[in-house]
Amino acid sequence: MSLGFQMAGVEMLASIDNWEKSVEVYNKNFSHKCYLHDLKDEEGALKIINKFKPEMIIGGPPCQDFSSAGKRDESLGRADLTYHFANIICSYKPAWFVMENVERIRKSHILAEVIQQYKKAGYGLTSVILDASYCNTPQSRKRFFLIGTLGQGNNILTPIFQKNLNNERMTIRDYLGESLGLKYYYRHPRNYSRRGIFSIDEPSPTVRGVNRPVPSGYNKHSGDPVDAILSDIRPLTTIERSYLQTFPKNFEFSGTKTNLEQMIGNAVPVNLAKFVASGILESIASGEIQKQGQQDLFGGFQGFIMPSKALQRAV
Repeated sequence: MSLGFQMAGVEMLASIDNWEKSVEVYNKNFSHKCYLHDLKDEEGALKIINKFKPEMIIGGPPCQDFSSAGKRDESLGRADLTYHFANIICSYKPAWFVMENVERIRKSHILAEVIQQYKKAGYGLTSVILDASYCNTPQSRKRFFLIGTLGQGNNILTPIFQKNLNNERMTIRDYLGESLGLKYYYRHPRNYSRRGIFSIDEPSPTVRGVNRPVPSGYNKHSGDPVDAILSDIRPLTTIERSYLQTFPKNFEFSGTKTNLEQMIGNAVPVNLAKFVASGILESIASGEIQKQGQQDLFGGFQGFIMPSKALQRAV
């Protein structure tokens, strides 16, 4: 999120995370500081935020309790961070906020509750589900974004996002060309009723925090490419998977393979974040922010990149 917003032209001031290993990697790659802090301590988070006086706060509360890839159990407490995020936003009241999560959060009572909280605090809300493959990202990863603008109407960003969608889905070959040195690769399925071999001539499936070798007894699935030779197939490396998340090749990763796979798999694709930030900046530059949107809050669509010279300050 930080890198994509920064690339779009947002001045990033600071960051907060509660995983020491990811904070270490973050601080190697950005000139601003990432603080190790638990957002459940809202007062402490607000002290950090108030040091910088940002006009925008962006973030992605943990999604495991909403995700189809994880053990969905909102009683475990991780989903509570969505409440803490909302409490921090509504206490500080930045001009803008951006919250990212998996699309399944729309089925949660937690989202409905924080939406009412944001509305009560005076935010107009834009709700979108974006397929990253329409947003200059070679990955069919769908993510939910809730964007708040203080004192404005609902879905004022919708026309800009719709206008900026790519017409075609981006494939791995479109983005990386022949640089991977392969045509087919293995991505471990959640269960063996699903395919495991994919082509670079399609968007990759969602990059997850798990990356396993081809099992010794793997039998080709009916959905696997017919001409793929199993003995030639390998999984993508950790760094290759970071490219599918559109991290630049000069981004510096360090740590154990397990930790890096989790960091990369949990990340918002850089270009997807850039798309969202660019839409926000374009709306500010065009004066569109003054218009009161009347669309239904959940009138979503799929897909998004339009850089802007406008600057906003963000945490």
